[in-house]
Amino acid sequence: MCRVTNHQTRLPRATSSLALNAFRDGGYIRLLSSCNFSMSQVLECFIFRFNLLLFPLTVKTMALKQVSSNKCFEGFQKVFEHDSTELKCKMKFGIYLPPKAETGKCPVLYWLSGLTCTEQNFITKAGFQQAAAEHGLIVVAPDTSPRGCNIEGEDESWDFGTGAGFYVDATEEPWKTNYRMYSYVRDELPKLINANFPTDPERMSVFGHSMGGHGALILALKNPGKYKAYDATQLVKSYPDSHLDILIDQGKEDQFLSAGQLLPDNFIAACTERKIPVVFRLQQGYDHSYFFIATFINDHIKHHAKFLNA
Repeated sequence: MCRVTNHQTRLPRATSSLALNAFRDGGYIRLLSSCNFSMSQVLECFIFRFNLLLFPLTVKTMALKQVSSNKCFEGFQKVFEHDSTELKCKMKFGIYLPPKAETGKCPVLYWLSGLTCTEQNFITKAGFQQAAAEHGLIVVAPDTSPRGCNIEGEDESWDFGTGAGFYVDATEEPWKTNYRMYSYVRDELPKLINANFPTDPERMSVFGHSMGGHGALILALKNPGKYKAYDATQLVKSYPDSHLDILIDQGKEDQFLSAGQLLPDNFIAACTERKIPVVFRLQQGYDHSYFFIATFINDHIKHHAKFLNA
C-alpha cells in the first residue's frame, strides 16, 4: 500500500499503455496504443494521482465471490464478482495471476474494453496470458458499465447505457447514481485489487481498446479536479511535461477509420505540439477486431513490462 504523506511525495517509475478510442472533442479513439512516463517528480506525478495518491492509508478487505478459475501458462485466469459502492450494483472483473504471484508481489496492468464488451472479451480473445506470465504481470479486466440498474433507456442502444459506460462519471439524472465508471476504475477497483491480491500498488499501468482506449487516456492524462474536458486530444495539449513514450497501433482497414470517425492525426499533432514522443504504426490489412488486438497485444505487454519491472 502506498503511504500518503503530502503533495511532495516522490513516486517510482510507472507506465501507461493505451488503446486509443478518440482524437477529437467529445469523441473517442479506436486504436491500440501504449505510453509510459517517469514519475520521479511532483510535476510528472499529477497525472497518476488516480492510482497512487488517492488510496486511503488503510484498506478493509472487501468481499469477493469467485466465479471461475482456469489454469493458464502456469498461472490462473480468474473471474470475481463483488458489490460496487460506486456503481450501486454487482460488478465482475477478470484477473490473471502469473506464476510469480504465488511467491511475491507483482505489478498490475489494467485493461479497459470497448463498447458492448464485458470482462470476458479480453480474457478469452486477446491471448495476453502467456506474455503476462513471462513478465510477471497481474492483468485486471473489469466490465464496461454498471448492469441491471433498471434505468429507463439503458438497454436501448449499443453505444449508450449498458456496455457503454465510457469510463466517465455521469452528471445528470437518472444516470449519475450508477454510471460512475471513472471513479470505479480510478479508485474503487484498484483499492479492491490491492486489498485482495499480491500486488505492488506503486507499479500500476492502464491500457485498453476502442472506448477503453479513451478511458485509459483520460485516466492517465486527467488530473482529478483540474480539467473539465474528457477528450484525450485536448488533455494532452495541457499535459505539463514530455516524459511520455507513446506507442500507437492502428489497423489501416479499421472501418471506423475509413468512415472518418477516427482522427489520429489530431492526437499526433497535439503530441508534437507538446513535444511528447509518439510512435504511430499503421498496420496494413488489420481492422478494429480482436484479431487485430491479439496480433499486437504482446508488443504492448512488453512495453509495460519494460518500465514496470525496471
